[in-house]
Amino acid sequence: LLFPSFRSLLDMKAFQVLLALLTAAAAAHAQSFHPGRCPQPSVQEDFDVTKYMGTWYEIEKLPAVFERGKCNQATYSLRPDGTVKVLNAELLSNGKRNTIQGVAKVKDSSKPAILGVSFFKGVADGPYWVLSTDYRSYSLVYSCTDYFLFHVDFAWILARTRVLTEDVMSRLRDTLSSAGVDVNRLAASNQTGCDADTQADTQADRQTYTQADRDRQTYRHTQ
Repeated sequence: LLFPSFRSLLDMKAFQVLLALLTAAAAAHAQSFHPGRCPQPSVQEDFDVTKYMGTWYEIEKLPAVFERGKCNQATYSLRPDGTVKVLNAELLSNGKRNTIQGVAKVKDSSKPAILGVSFFKGVADGPYWVLSTDYRSYSLVYSCTDYFLFHVDFAWILARTRVLTEDVMSRLRDTLSSAGVDVNRLAASNQTGCDADTQADTQADRQTYTQADRDRQTYRHTQ
């Protein structure tokens, strides 16, 4: 039998500590980690954040345990300072509407499709990369964070309605796959039985679009 040297024991201990840290980090982000660094996909060219405002419904995603319900959606509205108000909502199994509010901002004006989103003070922004969108019907969003030799990632296929044609879905999956993302991990989001939420959604959309229009005008006048 070969016994490990003291140095190798230290190396093994260090690896165990590293693995524990990675597991804790992944748990904090409610997602499993994967070997290698984050993919670096191309993002939407000439991204126009004002056209992106409004409500987007989640159609498919890389599963994340912090999403506990169905009818998941995100509503964005431009604020006077140029940042974006983020309102995420879902319908829980008990019929209650669960929401969380955050702020998104463009990190580099030369790359407006790369944003950072924060939901809690003192917590680092999460990446929000718009890989592809036509603003009117679909959007493909990717988020990835490196942890040492591993990465944790999220992805969402979004739509302006609760359904999206299969040909568009297939094209967006191909975009993710070409970036090195395992699309077999994608799961369909449940957008059925959302009628109880529809009236609230419609009213919220009206208010959001109206406020977004006012904010855009204010922002333009301040430039």
